[in-house]
Amino acid sequence: MTSTQESSPVRLLIVGAGSRGSGYARYAVGTGRAVVTGFADPDPRRFAEAAREHPAAAAFADWRDLAAAGVGADAVVIATQDADHVEPALAFAAAGLHILLEKPMATNEADARRIVEAVRQADVLLAVCHVLRYTAYTAGVRAIVQSGLLGEIVSVQHLEPVGWWHQAHSFVRGNWRREDRATPMLLAKSGHDLDWLSFIVGRRVHKVSSFGGLRHFRPEHRPEGAADNCLDCPVEPQCPYSAPRLYLRVLAESLADGEEGRLHWPLSVVTAERSPDGVLQALREGPYGRCVYGCDNDVVDHQVVNLEYEGGTTASFTMTAFTAMGPRRTRIFGTHGQLEGDGTTATVTDFRTGAGTVHSFETDPDSAAGGHGDADDRLVDAFLAAVSSGDRTLIHSDPETSLEAHLTAWAAERARRNSTVEYPWGV
Repeated sequence: MTSTQESSPVRLLIVGAGSRGSGYARYAVGTGRAVVTGFADPDPRRFAEAAREHPAAAAFADWRDLAAAGVGADAVVIATQDADHVEPALAFAAAGLHILLEKPMATNEADARRIVEAVRQADVLLAVCHVLRYTAYTAGVRAIVQSGLLGEIVSVQHLEPVGWWHQAHSFVRGNWRREDRATPMLLAKSGHDLDWLSFIVGRRVHKVSSFGGLRHFRPEHRPEGAADNCLDCPVEPQCPYSAPRLYLRVLAESLADGEEGRLHWPLSVVTAERSPDGVLQALREGPYGRCVYGCDNDVVDHQVVNLEYEGGTTASFTMTAFTAMGPRRTRIFGTHGQLEGDGTTATVTDFRTGAGTVHSFETDPDSAAGGHGDADDRLVDAFLAAVSSGDRTLIHSDPETSLEAHLTAWAAERARRNSTVEYPWGV
């Protein structure tokens, strides 16, 4: 495995300059420990924005042209749409570049295994963006579990509150609304959580069952008189999933921050315009103004997954759209104590004394405003440090460990569809 000198910035390529890829690149460059030497994105708006941010970088619409250009680089960030991860990952691994790969690794097991084999053969680093491993909260909860304070972990409850408007934006109107264009929602949204649970429990998943489906965002639930587009709809003022209400609110928040040219997510996905008229035009002309009851979506809006780990520990995981969007909620039940966590604090009840102790893990008051709490930045920090030093242990999961969450998600989908108990690694 090659590495860069500690004093030299890591030279990065960016494949996919959307919200995630541009965010990773912006932070990496902002630390002073990386430079972007090339990027590729086929979307004209994203291409133009990346060219403005990285004027010295080689710029291409197609990642294949970037790969063929021989641009000097140590590593690549691959943040394309889910179905487009495999080929660039294989190509850049063969070229000897270390890879920061947005999850999911791939949309099927065979391709995910191809990536694992490719990075092994090339002896390059692969950091899959299971970002929840990198939060201060995760480190704190894991330390409590490993300390033995809770005794032996018997069971876990974990909730992913997707948020009603996030479901509408990403999984009804947006890029992850259809399995044939992305992945099952469990993998697209909650691959983080399945990976996080295994990280906390410290054991591999043995068997899985699952239930759920697409309950609400269906044509039969469309209100009487509703129009195809929110801008034409007499029901819109009373609809929880109003597009103009969501995106105009985000516009107002973006303008209030005064960051010229930079819109908050999720509006940044919808348009680059910074006026109400521009936002409304984007809702009129694009997919994000569509009635949520008249889209071509097919991914689930609620799902529960039951997990049994090697050694007998069990966990129940719930993902649901019908919540306020907020941090994950977790309860860990041990033989000596219980932990209840909310993403920044954990309350531990000691069964021997009956006392409850609150542990707070958020040390930076601004970090909660970043992606996934403070996790996106910490992931990039770890990746840059690993590339610079050659120390693989700075990345919190190896390729095979990252594969586990994917196998678990696919097993859960088989279980949900077939009403079976599934074994991710075989019986």
